[in-house]
Amino acid sequence: MGMEKDSVAAPFIEVEEDGNGVLQSIHFKNSENFNFAFDVVDKLAKKCPDKLAMLHIARDGSERSFTFYDMARYSSKVANYLQFLGIGKGDKVMLVLKRHYQFWFAILALHKIGAVAIPATNLLLKSDFEYRFKAADVDAILCTADGPVSREVDKATRSYKKLKVKVMVGASRPGWRSFNKEVKYFSSHFSRPKGEAAFSADDPSIMFFTSGTTSYPKITTHNFKYPLGHYVTAKYWHQVDPDGIHFAISDTGWGKALWGKIYGQWLCEAAIFTYDFDDFDAKEILQMIEKYKITTFCAPPTVYRVMVHMKLDQYDLSSLQHVTTAGEALNPEIFEKFKSKTGLTLMEGFGQTETTLTIGNLVGTEPKPGSMGKPSPQYAVEIMLPDGSLAQPEEEGEIVIKTKEEIPDGLFMEYYGDEEKTQAAWHDGYYHTGDTAYCDEDGYFWYVGRTDDVIKSSGYRIGPFEIENEIMKLPYVLECAVTSVPDPIRGQAIKASIVLTNGAEASDRLKSEIMKSLKKNIASYKWPKILDFTKELPKTISGKIRRKEIKENDWNENEDTE
Repeated sequence: MGMEKDSVAAPFIEVEEDGNGVLQSIHFKNSENFNFAFDVVDKLAKKCPDKLAMLHIARDGSERSFTFYDMARYSSKVANYLQFLGIGKGDKVMLVLKRHYQFWFAILALHKIGAVAIPATNLLLKSDFEYRFKAADVDAILCTADGPVSREVDKATRSYKKLKVKVMVGASRPGWRSFNKEVKYFSSHFSRPKGEAAFSADDPSIMFFTSGTTSYPKITTHNFKYPLGHYVTAKYWHQVDPDGIHFAISDTGWGKALWGKIYGQWLCEAAIFTYDFDDFDAKEILQMIEKYKITTFCAPPTVYRVMVHMKLDQYDLSSLQHVTTAGEALNPEIFEKFKSKTGLTLMEGFGQTETTLTIGNLVGTEPKPGSMGKPSPQYAVEIMLPDGSLAQPEEEGEIVIKTKEEIPDGLFMEYYGDEEKTQAAWHDGYYHTGDTAYCDEDGYFWYVGRTDDVIKSSGYRIGPFEIENEIMKLPYVLECAVTSVPDPIRGQAIKASIVLTNGAEASDRLKSEIMKSLKKNIASYKWPKILDFTKELPKTISGKIRRKEIKENDWNENEDTE
């Protein structure tokens, strides 16, 4: 049961479902030489050449439709072009291409060559590029012509001399090759490499820089089998419709784009929707869903936190079949508000740059608001206590993935160039995620926080998420983050940083009202000592709240005053 025999995924993935389509098990096979570009995209170009692969909307509103035949053809042209520029098997190529449609041509081309793609954000500056170039031994870069990015790259290359090729997409300037002008001269036929140019599915294919908070970003390395790991992501979590269109908000500069903008969706033969916007505007996103009849939608909780404060009944969202969220834990209050306004159930999921979807509300799961869901059958997930024993129900511990018997496709290979960090995260037959949670009697996982987000106050271990949930229930709160501050008696005290909705005014009276609500609903040892109203919270590129930045500012401030 489960997969159609003529599916492009069938030769590589075997699933077992129950009578209701609920995933029971998944097995990867024949994947020793798997290559997504050849084995999925090129095969779809033959199987259904005219089927829509991507509908792309540029910043100016212009529309481009790309079929699977187009994707196969253009990626081959780019592969020939990049080889002409001297890029070969194993070379590391940074892609700073925002949501430009050329990103898809380029990443598929790198897969065809056997090179390593390094997606990166256009927000990086000179020092960011310097670190990333050196840390990853970058050989080449494909860069957007938008904004100052290329100039920042040029500044970084004054100290980094190993960059062989610089290619600009969208325009050209001295010292850069012009992608748009040059690529059109190359053949649209590219054969699978053989002999010395051939590569294995176990070779590195993708490198992501994780969003570093207390140290420089780590480099998460995945092999060519990584796309297979996203079959569950797309089919059983996003629940993409092969005849519909999937819209994931993410920018191509971070890992979540590959969760929702290429691999799993095309393994399921579903089209993707891409809007190449610069600044997030919830009204524009809702208009896109309405206009283009989006069937499945995925966004971080930040997006839904904005949407629930809007008049959603002004938009026709009837085409939406399923909505999902990941990136950070979803507050139950947002879950309930979104459902009451749209009738849609937000299906939360959890994973990392190092993994694919690991825990989630998959097909057949009845979500419990605030819970991440249950472990994907793809991974053997446990909760481990600090002493290395496995937790009982309701006991908080670290989320770990068992790797003793088998390393699942989708799990990263290593932190490139850092054996110490690799071994710190991956030892004794387990990959240690660094995230804490507990599992209830029904098998649902509940997020607590990062292991280093846990607040230790007066002997209590306190996860921020439960306190944040209570604060988020208040109608005038848009966002909040709970962190620790130094306390001479408790060791650590609790601080809540709060962003108010438009129209709400910060005041001592409002602080008293918030504390009154908290005292009614959570235990006294979890009460914040400090309530701080702020205009915005620091966030990563992917929209996650950077609790560590708030915490570090408070702790460093305290050191300065001592």
